[in-house]
Amino acid sequence: MKTIDEKTDADLKTDVLAELKYEPGVNIADIGVLVKDGAVTLNGFVTNYGEKWNAVRAAKRVAGVRAIADDIVVKLHSTLVRTDGDVASAAANQISWFNSSVPKGAVQVVVRDGWLTLEGEVGLGWQRSDIQDNVQFLAGVKGVTNLITIKSKVAPVNVKGLIEAAFERSALLDAEKIQVENNGTKVTLRGKVRNNAERDEAERVAWAAPGVWSVDNQIDVKWSWGFED
Repeated sequence: MKTIDEKTDADLKTDVLAELKYEPGVNIADIGVLVKDGAVTLNGFVTNYGEKWNAVRAAKRVAGVRAIADDIVVKLHSTLVRTDGDVASAAANQISWFNSSVPKGAVQVVVRDGWLTLEGEVGLGWQRSDIQDNVQFLAGVKGVTNLITIKSKVAPVNVKGLIEAAFERSALLDAEKIQVENNGTKVTLRGKVRNNAERDEAERVAWAAPGVWSVDNQIDVKWSWGFED
């Protein structure tokens, strides 16, 4: 078996295609993969937005992938086509049912040609991502733009320390490789991680800290178990 450093672009393409095929939520029949210098481009067509999201997530799991360009187009199956009004109503109901911690009317849904835009304000970062998770798999959704902003009523106290402590508790992250910078309600993450999943997890942890309004994730991905700072 080749090490990560020995993998060619052709090897990565083979691995990405294999992972897409392995992912239950993806039909690879109409998905293409291009790789150049470790950067993967996904193209082609899927029948729903959830499948597109699953395809990108699967590509992120492949060792050696440095970056991903998502050029997949959603072409809804005839049984999944909904009017924009139906999609908007379903999304609003979904948010109300599954996000009881979000005040009624705090989030607005705008739908145009199946593309769903979320607007408004919530108090915590995890609420912002949770709302998107609850609507992106709805029938008729071709894409999601999340413009929800964070306006926490909680004063940002020792944000840097809370995030660093969470990193140290995590079984998924190497806390020594990630640096946290905090300026009021804004958090910036720097450093190196071994894979895209770690990078996403570090951002998720940062958003969960009370008082955080924005996270600038500047962490680099370096696929090597022996990398130096």
